[in-house]
Amino acid sequence: MLSKVLIANRGEIAVRVIRACRELGIATVAVYSELDRNALHVRMADEAHALGGQTAAESYLNTEAILDVIERTGADGVHPGYGFFSENADFARAITARGVAFIGPNPEAIEVMGDKISARQAAERVGVSGVPGTTDLITDPDQVRAFGAEHGYPVAIKAAYGGGGRGMKVVADESLVEEAIESAQREALSYFGRDEIYMERYLEKPRHVEVQVLADSHGNCVYLGTRDCSAQRRHQKLIEEAPAAGIDPDVLSAMGEAAVMVAQGCDYVNAGTVEFLYEDGDFYYLEMNTRLQVEHPATELVTGIDLVEQQIRVASGEALPFSQDDIEISGHAIEVRINAEDPAEGAFLPSPGPITGLRVPSGYGTRWDGGYEAGDEISQFYDNLVGKLICWGRDRPTAIARTLRALDEMEVSGVATTIPADKAILAHSDFAALDHSTKWVEDTLDLTGVTSSPASDAPPADSEPLVARNIDVEVNGQRYSVRMWVPETAPAAAASGPSGAKRPKRAAASKSGGSGGSGDVVVPMQGTIVKVMVAEGDSVEAGDPIVVLEAMKMENNVCAEKSGTVTEIKVAEGDSVGGGDVVAVIQ
Repeated sequence: MLSKVLIANRGEIAVRVIRACRELGIATVAVYSELDRNALHVRMADEAHALGGQTAAESYLNTEAILDVIERTGADGVHPGYGFFSENADFARAITARGVAFIGPNPEAIEVMGDKISARQAAERVGVSGVPGTTDLITDPDQVRAFGAEHGYPVAIKAAYGGGGRGMKVVADESLVEEAIESAQREALSYFGRDEIYMERYLEKPRHVEVQVLADSHGNCVYLGTRDCSAQRRHQKLIEEAPAAGIDPDVLSAMGEAAVMVAQGCDYVNAGTVEFLYEDGDFYYLEMNTRLQVEHPATELVTGIDLVEQQIRVASGEALPFSQDDIEISGHAIEVRINAEDPAEGAFLPSPGPITGLRVPSGYGTRWDGGYEAGDEISQFYDNLVGKLICWGRDRPTAIARTLRALDEMEVSGVATTIPADKAILAHSDFAALDHSTKWVEDTLDLTGVTSSPASDAPPADSEPLVARNIDVEVNGQRYSVRMWVPETAPAAAASGPSGAKRPKRAAASKSGGSGGSGDVVVPMQGTIVKVMVAEGDSVEAGDPIVVLEAMKMENNVCAEKSGTVTEIKVAEGDSVGGGDVVAVIQ
């Protein structure tokens, strides 16, 4: 068994891995950026080491800094979580070259499946077919036009080295090809560090069904049921459930067997997910994610198997303690991703800022996997997942009712969240009847009036004259916490920790808003301008995109609210802006 694991990640997945390690008696090492100095995963780990920098590229994607921490701490295992380096073969190879266990698949499997082109080819070699598409990278817009002319529109342009909907754009007709290519490449480069893209036919009304697989180094490979992830916006999941309901059991078994074939075809070891699109009784291979999925807790609740524990045991060389015949699915589980976003009647606008209040639900069959506590801040530089609510029920209707009850209990202040949209999805008759698809949220669900307000809580009053504070210091890049009892009025700038000390409250983020038709084009949230779509003197119509704003790794079009002539452009590509900033003027 491994003795010390470094978690090369942040947020709720880092907390999840730390908890699993603690239950196994394994010491943990956290790493952190300057912005995450007082983050929950830092406070929970046995050791925490600074990486420096603020953005992901400067910190969590800094290979040399992470390798240096591994060397200094003597960690004998590294868990990459998801995102960041979780599907980076070069990082995995650098880890294993030092004799340290990478808690994930071998680099060769990551390379095969991380490249979506070679992944399609690998699936086809074992007899698993995908959606009609190409195995050529897009180098010219005319390739997309030719494909669209042959197979029809819409066409999906996708990051070849990505997943999770990042770097994916859907082209409705040939006039939008260039714009979609540029946007997909920008997102792919920002999130995955590579901008190669490919294309495939975009199905009209599919369900997104995935199969959890688990394989060891002794030749054993099993699938742990299915998950339905069809409730999505911008090709990113909002709600997941296990198992996939309303599909013929024989089809589900065929999916599971196909997933195992795909995994064994690339000599896969550890946890992974094979994804399919299901439509009209047929399923098509989509991709394989060579990592733990965000939605893995839904599978844990219906199988009783701790996937992170199994990941660590497999990486330690142990064989799986069960076979396919041992896997039983019990009841139904629903996972809701709570993101720091304002549903904004379907616009889903990121809402970074401090969490001033957080009350999570509890009760029978209710689980919360979170990465933040009250007083922590959600930064524009990282993913906006606050945490995940997972509810189990004896059947799907019970799981839905329990999840709605739990969402009613949950309170988040300081940032807007997707909770109002989650409730709208779960309470809708289409969702209950399984008459929804990956496009349903954006094309059918009526979110008129569904918004979220980042209301702030006042800090609670303390009656005790003294309070406990954790004063954080660094020595040679390693973090230490010293607990002190000090007067409440003492400076608290360095305070952190869950011990009853209050971290300093920060001003709330600017509230999302538009220009109200005044002619001022206003950005609704903090972010970076990645493209200016117009020039001074251009004529525009209401609804035309003026700039493209990247916030929390997502691109958002900021559009004109009135028709007229652009008289002033106040920003350039690469500029950082805050919520409420005017970026252009239209008269």
